[in-house]
Amino acid sequence: MGIPIEPIGSIPRPPALLAAMADHAAGRVGDDELAARQAEAVADTISRLEGLGSPVVVDGEQAKPSFATYPLSGLADLAPDGVVIPFADGHTRRLPRLTTGPFRYAVHAETYLNEARRHTRLPVKQAVIAPSALSLLYPAEPLDGYPRKAFLDDLTAEAEADIRGCLAAGAHAVQVDFTEGRLALKLDPGGGLLDDFLALNAQVLARFDAAERARIGVHTCPGGDHDSTHSADVDYAGLLPKLLALPVGNFYVQLASEPDPGRVLGIIAGHLRPGVRVFVGVIDPIDPRVETEEEVRDRVLEAARHIPVDQLGTCDDCGFSPFADDVSTSRETAFAKIGARVRGTALTARALGV
Repeated sequence: MGIPIEPIGSIPRPPALLAAMADHAAGRVGDDELAARQAEAVADTISRLEGLGSPVVVDGEQAKPSFATYPLSGLADLAPDGVVIPFADGHTRRLPRLTTGPFRYAVHAETYLNEARRHTRLPVKQAVIAPSALSLLYPAEPLDGYPRKAFLDDLTAEAEADIRGCLAAGAHAVQVDFTEGRLALKLDPGGGLLDDFLALNAQVLARFDAAERARIGVHTCPGGDHDSTHSADVDYAGLLPKLLALPVGNFYVQLASEPDPGRVLGIIAGHLRPGVRVFVGVIDPIDPRVETEEEVRDRVLEAARHIPVDQLGTCDDCGFSPFADDVSTSRETAFAKIGARVRGTALTARALGV
């Protein structure tokens, strides 16, 4: 049986792709040249994951501008002065602001999945952005002729189509990135914003049947960008009980970088439903040190003391480079850490006799 192992998503881009991205932004190369470098990076990423023994692979988000904004690529009805997300080290990321409706995705994630599946026979996991994150695009002042309710109706339909397209295209699993969950409690400690986010996501997920939801999961972490986070100081206790009620079959939970993982595991165990699998993070992408396989084994063994082994899996805490311009972690370090996760999880499976 073993213990399931899945990557979270992004892998740092290789130098040739980073150079092509810079040249494309400056107008020195065209779309075809950039697409060629992206395809090369996807093929290399998948090949290296296969070589590490990863039983499930991802494309490393090599062609995404970021994990959050890929549906917006090429949209004209956006302004740059949207919601600001502050990180602990002082840097920020800024979402765009919607200027007109109706809202439609310009790119759906199945585009990336179809490209990835050309390069492997292994199961491919596809990450998509949670509708709650994109709900932040709507401005504080209502748009003329396009009320917020109409926007949310359009967003819900687009988010459903994003997930459904990936399932139909053969994704092994679809991971809904919900990094704004913990951030919501930082922005609104009373929990109203988190409840709104969860309700919107649940509305989308309720459109899938039980068999489909078994292939859908939700990822939570405190955000990772340029070796910093936006909400690691927020207590998981305010998020996890509500998060684990979402109607999906899998949860991917950042844990390796938590100061008290045993406490978090206890919260998870107290709210774990039958038939649900929790992939615990056993690799910290922000820590420059590569974990040993023995460290990974010990982290998985601790998780197994709280979570039944048949409901347990392992993953990385977060993606290694969720924004394309984040080069704080090298590509080589990322693959070394993934290799440690694969080997360390296998050590645990042998120790537990599964």
